[in-house]
Amino acid sequence: MIESLDALTLARWQFGLTTLYHFIFVPLTIGLSLLVALLQTAWVRTGKVKYLRLTRLYGKIFLINFAMGVVTGIVQEFQFGMNWSNYSRFVGDIFGAPLAMEGLIAFFFEATFIGLWIFGWDKLPKKIHLLTIWFVWIGTVASAYFILAANAFMQNPVGFELNETTQRAELTDIGAVLMNPVAIWQFPHTLFASIMFAATVMVAVAAWHLKRNQFVDEMRTSLRFGLWANILGFFGVGLTGHSLGLVMTETQPMKMAAAEALYNNASGADASFSIFSWGTPDGLHEIFSIRIPYLLSFLSYGDFTSEVHGINDLQAAYTEMYCGAGTGPLTCPTDGLFTPIIWVTYWSFRWMIGLGALATLVSMVGLWITRKNRKVPTWAWNVAIWTAPLPMLASLVGWVFTEMGRQPWIVFGVMTTETAVSPGVPGWAVLISLLVFTIVYGALAVVEFGLIAKAAKAGPPEIEQTEDDASKVDHDRLATVY
Repeated sequence: MIESLDALTLARWQFGLTTLYHFIFVPLTIGLSLLVALLQTAWVRTGKVKYLRLTRLYGKIFLINFAMGVVTGIVQEFQFGMNWSNYSRFVGDIFGAPLAMEGLIAFFFEATFIGLWIFGWDKLPKKIHLLTIWFVWIGTVASAYFILAANAFMQNPVGFELNETTQRAELTDIGAVLMNPVAIWQFPHTLFASIMFAATVMVAVAAWHLKRNQFVDEMRTSLRFGLWANILGFFGVGLTGHSLGLVMTETQPMKMAAAEALYNNASGADASFSIFSWGTPDGLHEIFSIRIPYLLSFLSYGDFTSEVHGINDLQAAYTEMYCGAGTGPLTCPTDGLFTPIIWVTYWSFRWMIGLGALATLVSMVGLWITRKNRKVPTWAWNVAIWTAPLPMLASLVGWVFTEMGRQPWIVFGVMTTETAVSPGVPGWAVLISLLVFTIVYGALAVVEFGLIAKAAKAGPPEIEQTEDDASKVDHDRLATVY
């Protein structure tokens, strides 16, 4: 039984699970760093102590989450060498460049200003201290961009040439790698999604306290701020997502075809987008669906008449291109199939949109029922609290779509996933590390959620208001905040 363990499958499961787990913390860090910076800016500009109290509250949640993100992110680096050594050797020159920039430039920049922000409350002038949290946000988004640029190379490889002698991909244009059109649109799409997640967390914290009639002034401000931020984030996600979809169709047409489970070419009214589809178990025949005519052409090409290539047509084209004469083993899958798992791409694409839209609908209703200090029913607070994970789940299934939709490629058109796995690592070794990671990450999740829940339930810290200063922090009472 041990000999029958498939190292490739286990390595994919391990990397997928650890990546998704790590990504739980990434959007909250990106989104909260911006929202906390905005709250502190409001305090500096207005002098209202409620903004400082909210800055302290959500700043603590941000720091807890940031620390957990760093811990879980380190594991990702080691997996490239342990489970994916063939991949690391083949594209390390290109893939490693943006990751090195992320570590040596963005992360150290971010970490430096986080330290200044934490310890500079009573040592730096207010406006200088405010700049530190804005620099934290800049470092955070810069870090995100470098990582997304590395991922974009896997989706749309540019800026390299293949060395026939060493059989390695070599970097020729770092500018092309950093300005990859996939990265350019994936970046704002991720930022807006992160704002949505951070905003719903703020809404959930505020709803929990308002349900108990605690910190009413601060929490009502937090509630409305979070509701608006979530709505604006959703519209940003939609606009950037459409542009990203156009780039995806140009660079990875099979992914778009798989997202719609479109097997044959279609255009015009036939190029419809199915909101819901029910088919046969093999996925080849449709039984019932709800469709919007012309929408797939618009999502793919920005107009309502262009022809969208289907899975069958693309499979034939890819077979000729990558499995014909003169092609190597790195570009032709063993089974000859260039299609991802159709039901995964189909449903992950819809869950991504649906979960984000549901969170936004809740926010719109929330703005309506909380206007003019109206009395809010208890059930509404409960809905607001349980809405918090929806943008996070949307982001996770969005990454499932992005990465699973790329299969069977690890680098599109250059290297298949099955050829990227480490040749000398047995399946049982990958299984052991997978089980260990699952246990450790499970324990860390309990710790993370417990710390954030404790900070959220404690509410904003006490801060003294003085006449000579807009607001003076009682440092004795805040000694344990950070």
